Amino acid sequence: MTIAETGSAATRLRRRFALRGYIPLVPPITFLMIFFAVPIGMMIGISFQDSKTLAFSLGSYERVFTDDLILAGIFRTMLMSGLVAICVTVMAYPVAYFLARSTSRWRTVVFALAIAPELAGVVLRTYGWLIILEDRGFINDALIWLGVISSPLPLAKNLFGVVVGLTHVVLPFGILALLTSIQGIDPNIEKAAQILGASRASVIRHILLPLSIPGIVSSLLISFTMAASAYATPALLGGARFKVLATMIYEQIMFYINWPLAAVMAIVMLVMMLAISFAGARIETRLHKKLNV
Repeated sequence: MTIAETGSAATRLRRRFALRGYIPLVPPITFLMIFFAVPIGMMIGISFQDSKTLAFSLGSYERVFTDDLILAGIFRTMLMSGLVAICVTVMAYPVAYFLARSTSRWRTVVFALAIAPELAGVVLRTYGWLIILEDRGFINDALIWLGVISSPLPLAKNLFGVVVGLTHVVLPFGILALLTSIQGIDPNIEKAAQILGASRASVIRHILLPLSIPGIVSSLLISFTMAASAYATPALLGGARFKVLATMIYEQIMFYINWPLAAVMAIVMLVMMLAISFAGARIETRLHKKLNV
């Protein structure tokens, strides 16, 4: 065998071993293609159909971007999801920090309490908040009994009630996202800063927060996407008048049998989530460069 033939055989052997490395990727890629890419493609195709004749039409797209009710629903969805993302991240950060740094026996208890809501279904938790927040719920009855108010406060069937319910639903995911990020920060860095005279507030502001930016961004993105796609909580705590994309899509499919319009609204939701995720990744990169972390 010549040197050229030996080199060619070695090259073929290397390529064969390189291709074997991609074999484990075949099952997940096949799964995603069948259960994600294909349905997305079908949804895009349906969006270009007329709801009655099934002929090619851009009417659904025109209606989505000209109908005031749908535009208000899109804006309400973004506002609701943004508020939930901020509330979840702000509330999850101290809990995640305690879980990441604490060595006491209460750590297990706090972790169990943080994850416990996921053991109950979303509908069950939402009904629990409905009992607490409704006009004749626990909070209003208690305040009326104490003489603080004379008539019930509007705590449910509005944006406030939905944000409260969704924050409770999404909070465990925000805690887990931040916990992973904070655990990756060496605690000796904080101790060294305090030994050199830095206050606790300065350590949090100049060390902990910059180093935990990936976890903060992950918490915001996870919370936003989960809140934007939620249906049960807005439907139960928001009531019939509180329209968001998820509830409007359900109505178009189940009541009006208008699949093309529902497909367009679903595409708008998907594009909105992808845009927010892309923007979050860009902001995270810029903050890393600015803070040199």
